[in-house]
Amino acid sequence: MDDQSHKLRFFITSPHSCNYLDDREATSVFADPYFPKDKALYSRLVSSGFRRSGEHLYKPHCMNCSECVPVRIPVDEFKMRRNQKRTWKINQDLSIEKSKATFKEDHFLLYQKYQSERHPNGGMDNSSRDDYIEFLLATWSDSYLYEFRLGDKLVAVSVVDELEDAYSAIYTFFDTDLQQRSLGKFAILALIEQSKLDGFSSLYLGYWISSCDKMKYKIDYQPIECLIDEEWKKFNTLSLNDFAVDQN
Repeated sequence: MDDQSHKLRFFITSPHSCNYLDDREATSVFADPYFPKDKALYSRLVSSGFRRSGEHLYKPHCMNCSECVPVRIPVDEFKMRRNQKRTWKINQDLSIEKSKATFKEDHFLLYQKYQSERHPNGGMDNSSRDDYIEFLLATWSDSYLYEFRLGDKLVAVSVVDELEDAYSAIYTFFDTDLQQRSLGKFAILALIEQSKLDGFSSLYLGYWISSCDKMKYKIDYQPIECLIDEEWKKFNTLSLNDFAVDQN
């Protein structure tokens, strides 16, 4: 990391409605969007619990809640469970292609279908092309698209950032008509395997939220590590006290 990295400034947002827990307010810390970023700086921030959304790097900073727990999979230790093996097997007829992240019309159409059917009235189901680009792409990150196809048909897309020694899974969307394939689950399994092939140590999955149905699935990938008190710890070594909610 260069000598200028210590000059990076951070800002705190005003309280706003939490996107994951209806009865909560949330605040976030975000990195100066105008500060020049490189892979070394990005890698350090992700390992400290930050996440990318579009051009922005942020992490939760809520006064009375610690539900958002950064998680990552140590890929060399990962073992598929029985249901994951079934998902892996049923999707072996899919082809996977990797390309640099850029706007593609067929990706955007699949994204619109996914949002309208999987997350109706979630605020992203009427996204424009500009909304899509601002959410998933960034000019400074080393980002890739993993395209999953059944024959010529695009069925899933994963947006993935390459860090110094890991991948960070940013977002996955898929054809909701193919529920029996569990494409979201398969995408994670495929990224774990790709991380191994590329010699990376971890796959970052963002935040695990035990009280949120759409975020708690991440703990199904074992072993998994949680960032607790600025230290990465194996989930199976933790107690309920490690996840205690602050009361200020």
